[in-house]
Amino acid sequence: MGSFLDSINLAFLIASAVKIVFFAFMVILPMVAYSVYLERRISAIIQDRVGPNRTGIPLTLLGFKKDSHIFGIGGLVQPLADGLKFLLKEDFTPAHVNKFYYWLAPAIVMVPALLTAAVIPFGSELDLSWLTKIGVDGAWLHKPIKLVIADLNVGPLFTFAIASLGVYGIVLAGWSSNSKYSFLGGVRSSSQMISYEIALGLSIVPVLMIFGDLNLSKITEYQDANGWLLFPAWGKGAPWENGWHFGRWALLVPVFISFIIFTVSMFAETNRAPFDLPECETELVAGYHTEYSSMKFALFFMGEYAAMIIGSGLAVTLFLGGWSIPFAPWLGLDYKAGATPAWLGLAHIACFLAKVVCFIVFFIWVRWTLPRFRYDLLMKLGWLVFFELALANVILTAALLMYFKI
Repeated sequence: MGSFLDSINLAFLIASAVKIVFFAFMVILPMVAYSVYLERRISAIIQDRVGPNRTGIPLTLLGFKKDSHIFGIGGLVQPLADGLKFLLKEDFTPAHVNKFYYWLAPAIVMVPALLTAAVIPFGSELDLSWLTKIGVDGAWLHKPIKLVIADLNVGPLFTFAIASLGVYGIVLAGWSSNSKYSFLGGVRSSSQMISYEIALGLSIVPVLMIFGDLNLSKITEYQDANGWLLFPAWGKGAPWENGWHFGRWALLVPVFISFIIFTVSMFAETNRAPFDLPECETELVAGYHTEYSSMKFALFFMGEYAAMIIGSGLAVTLFLGGWSIPFAPWLGLDYKAGATPAWLGLAHIACFLAKVVCFIVFFIWVRWTLPRFRYDLLMKLGWLVFFELALANVILTAALLMYFKI
C-alpha cells in the first residue's frame, strides 16, 4: 500500500481536484443559472417586454417599506430565487410511473453534460510562483498548472462518446413516465439526437484533418500562434507573414461549412429551438418531462443548458481559437514565445468565457427569432442535407490538403 501511495503524484491530484471544483462547480453551474436569466432578459428585449429586473433580497424584514431590495440590480438574484423555488416545491412522484427509472433519468441527462467539460481547455497555464512572495511554499508552485481537467489525446471523441449517453436519460424519462406525451417526446428526442450525431461527428472531421491532432489543448495552442481556424489573420495564415500561401485561406470554405453544420447540429443535439420538437408545448404539453416536478424537473433544464455551454465551448475551441487572445503574437501575449506575465493565464480564462457567452447569446437569439421546424423537415435536413454535405466536405478538405500540400 505504501509503494502505491508513493507512486501517486499528490500535487497532480490536488491540482485536478481544484480544477474540477473551479470549472465544473464554480463556472459551469453558475453559467447554467445565469444562462436562464440571460435567456429571460434577452427574450424580453426581443418581445419588447421588461423581463425579470426587480428580484433582490427584500428589506421588508428589517422594517423598510414594501418593494425595497438590495442586490437586485437588474434582477441578478433571479437565478437564486429560481433555485430556491425548485428546492422548496413539492417533489411529487405520480403513482403510475416506473419509479426507479423515473428517478434515474434526470441524473443520466445531467451527469454526461458535466463530464464532457473535463476535456475542454478553459485556459492555457496558470503560473502560481508569485505565491512564494507572500509566504506560500511548495514544489508544486514552481510548475504552471495546465487549465484543463483531463488533457486527453482524444478530446473530441471523448466529448461525443459521453454526450451521446444523455439520450438514454431522455428515453428513460419518456418510457418510465407511462404518459403518451412523455413517450412521444422521448421517441422524438432519441431519433433526433441519433440522427444529428452523425452530421455532428462528420462536421469536425475536416477540422481534425487540418490540425492532424485530437488534443484540444494543442489545437488551441496552434490557433494562438497561427490564427484562429475561422479567422487566420496572423501567424502562418496571414498574407504578410513569411511562408504564406493561398491554401490556408482556401481551407476557409470547408471550415465554414463544417462550422455551419456543427452549429446547427448542436442546436438539434441540445433540443434547442427551432429544433425543440421533443418538448413541443403546442403538441406534447412538455414532452419527456411532462410528469416531472421539483428538482428532477430542474435537472432536465440544467442538463440542457450545461450541454449548450459545453457545445459552445467545443465550438469556440475548434473554430474560434479557444482561450487564445486575438492577435496574441503581435501583442506579445503568445504564452509559448517565452516569459509571460503571471496574469496571462487569468486573461486566457476571461477570453474563453467571453467567447462562450457570445455563443450562448447567439443560441438564445436564434431561439426567440426563428419558428419551430416541422418534424419531417427536421429529419430531412439531418439525413438528406447535412449528412451528404458533411461527407462531401470531408472529400473537399482532403482534396485541398493534397493540392496545396499542407
